[in-house]
Amino acid sequence: MARRPYWKGSLKLSLVTCQVALYPATTTAEKTHFHQINTKTKHRLRQQMVDEATGRPVDKQHKGRGYEISKGKYVEIGEEDLDAIKVESTKVIDLDSFVPNEEIDDRYRDRSYYIAPDGKVGADAFAVIRDAMKDKGRAALGRIVMTNREHVIAIEPYGSLLIGTVLRYPYEIREADEVVGTVRTPKTTKDMVKLAEHILQTKAASFDPSKFKDRYEIALRALVKRKAAGKTIAAAEEEAEDRGNVIDLMEALQRSVGRRSGNDHAPKRAAKKAGKRRVRKRKAA
Repeated sequence: MARRPYWKGSLKLSLVTCQVALYPATTTAEKTHFHQINTKTKHRLRQQMVDEATGRPVDKQHKGRGYEISKGKYVEIGEEDLDAIKVESTKVIDLDSFVPNEEIDDRYRDRSYYIAPDGKVGADAFAVIRDAMKDKGRAALGRIVMTNREHVIAIEPYGSLLIGTVLRYPYEIREADEVVGTVRTPKTTKDMVKLAEHILQTKAASFDPSKFKDRYEIALRALVKRKAAGKTIAAAEEEAEDRGNVIDLMEALQRSVGRRSGNDHAPKRAAKKAGKRRVRKRKAA
């Protein structure tokens, strides 16, 4: 049974329009959540807004918004102020432009929604827009108003549906060099890269999210179950880190090749092959 849509409106491509509904594509409902409680009474705690200067609780009617313009000095922003700049909620996603899917920077992707036709009317137009994007390998960029804010949304084909991803604005993105700083780029040898490629190949697989296991969530559920049953919980001993007495990167790569193959001679063979390649190259030169 379909869930209640988060947003309803229309998708518009030039003069072609179809009614659509958006459904959140992700959820945190299955995660283990905790409440704050009084450890003496086991009653749940409720938060209360307190004036930082007087220490007294503040009534709901006196709660408001303020923007700090200098230390301890605020300008009050009321509901009428926000209403004056409210973006008109048109309930229409205008598809402004179409870009290659691969050009969308992953850093800009925020939250995703399934987009489905809302009713039979317009289902044909929905399918035409979806299939045209699929054939051209393009994503549509449009604007959508949700919770009084306007967002840029990227819309892409997803099976029989479309999937819309709300994008972040440039001011929300941190540039890598600003966060990490300058990263040294040491030179790598071809032999090392070849050994690393061999390890990659032995670990080759298909993307299968069903194999993802949230070990912490599983442990949390087991913990709650044991505590509810009155059982004591003993902390597990941490395993000592295995540094393997690795001397250098080349040795680590060679030992990794041997570990993956289960054969102690594998590193020697890999290194021997690398040596033969070097000899052939010198002869050719």
